[in-house]
Amino acid sequence: MTAAVITPARRDVLRRRIRIVVAITIAWNVVEAIVAVLAGTAASSAALIGFGLDSVVEVLSAAAVAWQFSARDPETREKTALRVIAVSFFALAAYVAVDAVLSLAGLREPEHSPVGIALAALSLVVMPFLSWFERRTGRELGSASAVADSKQTLICTYLSAALLVGLLLNSLFGWAWADSIAALVIAVLAMREGIEAWKGDACTAPVAVLTGEQNADHCEDGCCG
Repeated sequence: MTAAVITPARRDVLRRRIRIVVAITIAWNVVEAIVAVLAGTAASSAALIGFGLDSVVEVLSAAAVAWQFSARDPETREKTALRVIAVSFFALAAYVAVDAVLSLAGLREPEHSPVGIALAALSLVVMPFLSWFERRTGRELGSASAVADSKQTLICTYLSAALLVGLLLNSLFGWAWADSIAALVIAVLAMREGIEAWKGDACTAPVAVLTGEQNADHCEDGCCG
């Protein structure tokens, strides 16, 4: 595959942008996780609790990328960061799936949650922009972990939509099962993204710095296919 070419100065700018968007993502998701878990616990909502735990996973994912890009040569930490992101997806999927099944079995009855509805709607506005910015930067830089993390952020958009639909159906029509179905959607999406992150499917083309340095070492195991 033909490598893209960037200058050292441009590479440094891209790395700095990733550090900034990762910091913003972490801050946002810490707040989102606290609000969602507390509101979900109060309403016995598997979907809302799952959404909050997804925010915790997003913090771990973003932290892995932040750790990677704190190194002088971030590419040396690429594979480890991808593994952390993948495992966090799997853990989220397992927990949410079990919780959703318990809800469907009637062991808990989700209640109306105005806070959850407002949080899901706000997330639908914020998450797409953060994901787009990091994905665009990661692709230009050729960073698999940054692109994988942007997918983690993008999945939050899908989860927000699923959560919002589930909470609204439960609130407006009393369809308690809709909350559990929304939670299962969250689990399926998380598992899929975890598999892709583990395989390295989020990779883009390798990058060559204008000085002649080939920055393709992180494309091992077919990551950049």
